[in-house]
Amino acid sequence: MRHAVLALVCLALAACDKPAPGSATKQHLVGTDASYAPFEWQNEKGEFEGFDIDVVSAVAKKAGIDVKFIYTPWEGIFGALDHGDRDLLVASITITDERRKAVDFTDPYFDAHQLIAVRAGSAVARFEDLKPLKVGVQTGTTGDVVITSLQGRNSTNIKRFESTPLALSELESGGLDAVVADNGVVANYVAHHAGVKFKAVNDPQFAPEHYGIAVKKGNTALLSKLNQGLAAIKADGTYDRLVAKYFGTAASAAR
Repeated sequence: MRHAVLALVCLALAACDKPAPGSATKQHLVGTDASYAPFEWQNEKGEFEGFDIDVVSAVAKKAGIDVKFIYTPWEGIFGALDHGDRDLLVASITITDERRKAVDFTDPYFDAHQLIAVRAGSAVARFEDLKPLKVGVQTGTTGDVVITSLQGRNSTNIKRFESTPLALSELESGGLDAVVADNGVVANYVAHHAGVKFKAVNDPQFAPEHYGIAVKKGNTALLSKLNQGLAAIKADGTYDRLVAKYFGTAASAAR
């Protein structure tokens, strides 16, 4: 009997040690496609780095939540969130009406736009010039969407890659005529590949884009915490310091 009572006490104490569902000590799993520098990548130690990583880490600290980043390929990232394998996503995700049908987004945390990357001698001067050309994009991105709208869904000239750096590498080697991708990623690739002779073409036809942190549809509690944390890092200067660290200017700060 004594042992039975002791066992019950131990079970009760163990239950008390467990975090309550939704408490601040719950670890939230963050899906990120870490192949999109300067927003997210993994260093030689396998550690996650980048603007998105630092933003979410700072937001989580302000919100009082614990986060763990997990590499999640872009093509399966929304499915991982929907199935409950991830609690939130940060991967330079553009907020679109179509995506809002499947996930909820925080307030925007970064402003971006599409950019055309071509080799220095290219005659491409505007988006329409890409219609007959071989163009690389990352599968499922807004770059994929815009070039598909231009060339048609069945175009054999659209070459899709797992990541934008892979597409840019193919452009560098001569396998593509152009790449359409987010401006920050194109600029970062050129900055870190000495000798690359690309030129960037910006077309007014490209609409401004806004990145958001995604949560599962209906997860209003987590969404509220993230928005509160985001507002806090914008208010205390943390956000501006991160923008300056990665981009050298606050021009792309989402307000």
